[in-house]
Amino acid sequence: MGKKKALITGVTGQDGSYLAELLLAKDYEVYGMVRRTSTVRYERIRHIQDQIHLVQGDLSDQMSLNRAIETIQPDEVYNLAAQSFVPTSWNQPAFTGDVTALGVTRMLEAIHLVKPDTRFYQASSSEMFGKVQAVPQTETTPFYPRSPYGVAKVYGHWITVNYRESYDMFCVSGILFNHESPRRGLEFVTRKVTYNAAKIKLGLAHELRMGNYEAQRDWGFAGDYVEAMWLMLQQDEPDDFVIATGKTHTVQRLLEVAFSCVDLDWQNYCVQDPAFIRPAEVDLLIGDPSKAHAKLGWKPSVSFEELIQMMVEADLERLKKDPDNAI
Repeated sequence: MGKKKALITGVTGQDGSYLAELLLAKDYEVYGMVRRTSTVRYERIRHIQDQIHLVQGDLSDQMSLNRAIETIQPDEVYNLAAQSFVPTSWNQPAFTGDVTALGVTRMLEAIHLVKPDTRFYQASSSEMFGKVQAVPQTETTPFYPRSPYGVAKVYGHWITVNYRESYDMFCVSGILFNHESPRRGLEFVTRKVTYNAAKIKLGLAHELRMGNYEAQRDWGFAGDYVEAMWLMLQQDEPDDFVIATGKTHTVQRLLEVAFSCVDLDWQNYCVQDPAFIRPAEVDLLIGDPSKAHAKLGWKPSVSFEELIQMMVEADLERLKKDPDNAI
């Protein structure tokens, strides 16, 4: 029997790069789908680029997905690609819906038509809970999304359930709560904070403008969370799982920890700016990962404080090497 083959959409993103590393370590043949764009950015996978196969495709183009499944004949597909930045979803709601919602349907349909025994993982999101109906949130907590991104993710989640139940396909969704790393994009609040704390420490910046200090999130390490994705596709029966730490922290606590890593007091550098307040805020997201603990044997290995320190140290190193281009 040959190597298992896996296709990852969104392979150049934070999760895609960690997942590709994990699957390579498990001796998979790894394929990564990339869009044809004018600016191709492979920073996160450059160290493994010669070990994976890159194929062109786009979640907005059905034929490209059909061709990819036909050519690769994957055992597993991990759909991590999306327009995934919540504030952008307010500015580009239709685009977000097309890629983040309908893109899931297109990939499921490609699998259904071409290779229906492929196991499919959908990256669902804690943003689906939005205006939370219960604390903590479990797999059965009702969804109440508060952004176009959250709405699109709800569609993607339910269409995955629909294909599983309608066509007896092995389709699962991981309802992942916020997960971060040194590879997180600069537009996300954790990386925005760690990057700017490092810049201020090195004298490259003097203030950090922030939104709601009181918003709370359940933050974990992306490297832990991709292991949960893989575990979901190794089960006997398909099912959906909340992946979270079960602990919540405010944005203010994030600022305290990040700035303390560089021996600074956050209050001397941070300014609250109304421009960064969301039109509809999600105030408290905290997941209950007990089902994942019990059925998958999964538990996070990196604490919140360890995660933020890891990110601050990585940003310090980047900025020392190249102050002008430390993405």
